Amino acid sequence: MRIGLTLGLGLWLLASPLLAQSPLPRLQVSENRRFLVTESGKPFFYLGDTAWELIHRVNRSDIDLYLSDRERKGFTVIQTVILAELDGLRVPNPRGHLPLQEMDPARPNEPYFEDVDYVVQGANRRGMYVGLLPTWGDKVGPKAWGVGPEIFTPAKAAQYGEFLGKRYRDAGVIWILGGDRNPVTPEQKEIWRTMAKGIRQGSGGKQLITFHPQGGGSSATFFFGEDWIDFHMQQNGHDTDTPVWERIARDYQRRPHAPVMDAEPLYEDHPIGFKPDERGHSNAADIRKFAYRDVFSGAFGHTYGNHAIWQAYDGQREPVNRPLSPWKFALQAPGAEQMQYLRRLMESRPMLERIPDDSLILRGQGAGGKRVVATRDSQGRYAMIYLPTRRRITVDTKAILGKTLQQWWMDPRTGEVHSIGTIPNRGQLEWIPPWEGENLDAVLILDDADQGYSPPGSRRK
Repeated sequence: MRIGLTLGLGLWLLASPLLAQSPLPRLQVSENRRFLVTESGKPFFYLGDTAWELIHRVNRSDIDLYLSDRERKGFTVIQTVILAELDGLRVPNPRGHLPLQEMDPARPNEPYFEDVDYVVQGANRRGMYVGLLPTWGDKVGPKAWGVGPEIFTPAKAAQYGEFLGKRYRDAGVIWILGGDRNPVTPEQKEIWRTMAKGIRQGSGGKQLITFHPQGGGSSATFFFGEDWIDFHMQQNGHDTDTPVWERIARDYQRRPHAPVMDAEPLYEDHPIGFKPDERGHSNAADIRKFAYRDVFSGAFGHTYGNHAIWQAYDGQREPVNRPLSPWKFALQAPGAEQMQYLRRLMESRPMLERIPDDSLILRGQGAGGKRVVATRDSQGRYAMIYLPTRRRITVDTKAILGKTLQQWWMDPRTGEVHSIGTIPNRGQLEWIPPWEGENLDAVLILDDADQGYSPPGSRRK
């Protein structure tokens, strides 16, 4: 029953879950605490897309358009916000609904949450989880950008969290607290802790919870070792020079271990460093470099974003930081299409024993935007090296145990894979990508030939 959901806290906390059981399996942290898996132990690659304003700014027919496009492109998680950044408390959504009565988180507005339900159910039906932010951070403070008053106390956060946990306990949801803000006072930290506690109480602990920090930050900086954090998120921000491999490695090496990923790297078509006149906008090549270097450096997944899509810019609203096109046009940006090739590559080899290992690269590693990174199987079955530019590299192949190596090149722009045959594993070998051009990236895959793996990027049998 839905009675009382707009009348006050005492009644809606008694309500049963309002969504049908999700067709998606429950997610959990892997036994080695490096990855996510389903409840049956199947590896799960988190390939997220950033759609912060989807619930607040997009009508239902266009929600369907967006979700269907992201399903076709192989995304597994859609990241969006309930109490949205761009004046989401005071400007209604396309159906005329505000999320709260009198901006009180203890008084959720049922029609608006039916719109949230529509997004969650639509994503789940298409095989995608929703990385759901209960609120954007300036509803908590400190205000840095975004529009909205601070409405939460620890008590209100706990109540709101319990409402969300109960309502979505059977849905395919990953909870993302924080919303681009770093907690700077004890009360702000307590707000997030109590919100997480409320979600856990309402959901029965069925769903994963994490925290989305401000640019350049990590959830591990503020909440490392706390039992409500299931995995750590970073936001590496909107510049081309960020040393992502160092930041991912920092969290990867923390003990006790927890999975780590970059939930907001540079968006495609975003002003580089927020300086469009001086530095222009990013492109698909910039986005690929962050994605592969994140994952090869130890991340269990990756989030893509497009500057027009996150804000649902339609050509008529006031733009944020000069998007290049309306969001529907941006759906076809090449970087989004190319992210699925990374997912397919990771899924085509055993995932749960994969480790980062740049020591494989003996010569030619480079630095900055030309940094080469490597990952390998801890059991010695394969290794992968990502080259953001064309250069000769020397690889230590002793970590691959087979006497014979099967060699492959993968083109991250197209997903095409080229076999270059087998070669004796002599322990130290040289390669150079086959594609001419200084700024063409490539992935070298070296398999123990005895494993008989299918071509990289094809689904494992």
